[in-house]
Amino acid sequence: MPRLLLAPMEGLADDVLREVLTRVAGYDHAVTEFVRVSGSLLPPRAFRRIAPELRAGSATSSGTPVRVQLLGSDPACMADNAAQLAGLNPAGIDLNFGCPAPMVNRHRGGAALLDEPELLHAIACAVRAAVPAHIPFTAKMRLGVVDTARALDCGRALAEGGVVGLVVHARTKTDGYRPPAHWEWVGRIADVVGVPVVANGEVWDEEDWRRCRSVSGATDVMLGRGAVADPFLVRRIRQGGEAPADRDAEWAELLPLIGEFWQRVLAKVEARHAPGRLKQWLGLLRRNFPQAEILYAEVRAMKDVPAVNRVLGSHGVPVLKVAA
Repeated sequence: MPRLLLAPMEGLADDVLREVLTRVAGYDHAVTEFVRVSGSLLPPRAFRRIAPELRAGSATSSGTPVRVQLLGSDPACMADNAAQLAGLNPAGIDLNFGCPAPMVNRHRGGAALLDEPELLHAIACAVRAAVPAHIPFTAKMRLGVVDTARALDCGRALAEGGVVGLVVHARTKTDGYRPPAHWEWVGRIADVVGVPVVANGEVWDEEDWRRCRSVSGATDVMLGRGAVADPFLVRRIRQGGEAPADRDAEWAELLPLIGEFWQRVLAKVEARHAPGRLKQWLGLLRRNFPQAEILYAEVRAMKDVPAVNRVLGSHGVPVLKVAA
């Protein structure tokens, strides 16, 4: 069975959304948002803050294993922190060479390092030496900074540095999240590395999944924003992906999950930030659910929790009562 993985999505797929998405359909594993490593040894609480699943066997409540991602540019510091993380028994440790965020890249993190395959190799070697062999050690990369000139070198550097798997987001840093994804480059990288390669980027529906696998030659696919916009995509793929989506039935199934998401967000962040998190998810759900478009329009201007709570309740979302 082809593997389906849930991507790390900074500022979007935290533990709250991971919990809900993996409840709908099982992923083979999920990867956290990155833990930034910048010159010091982080305490265990820093890893648990990004990956609270570490307290529960490094898995969501539905049993999806959760790997923890590290981002940084200093090989020795990355190795020290990987060793610290390994002591918490994560389901896996992943390295981030894919984040295109300007703030991250200005501080020599993420995709900005793809012009330096020698540094990627040094980081991978150092972390490999620090991580016990029984913990899966992987990396995620893009195709380059502004072009693909060093894509093959970067893939080789990471594989030769000791990663046991590689996810390739088939765009450059400069491409950001603009379509298209250049899936053919996933296959080119797979041809020169000796480890399994997973395709990632611009998979929004079953047809995208089929074309991605066909063009890239990759068996396994990591889903990102497509899985957030359509929480049932993984389930339909696993069921064969032939029957058309019943959006009304799926929306009815999604309502209690939206309610759970909302309550978990309220428990995690300050009340003034909670509506923004809900709008963020609804904004992506609008791609597939007309009901989400209506709900989003009603809450878009709202900033206080009781008002949002009332609107959710009026749409059939089960919510706890919040005092006005």
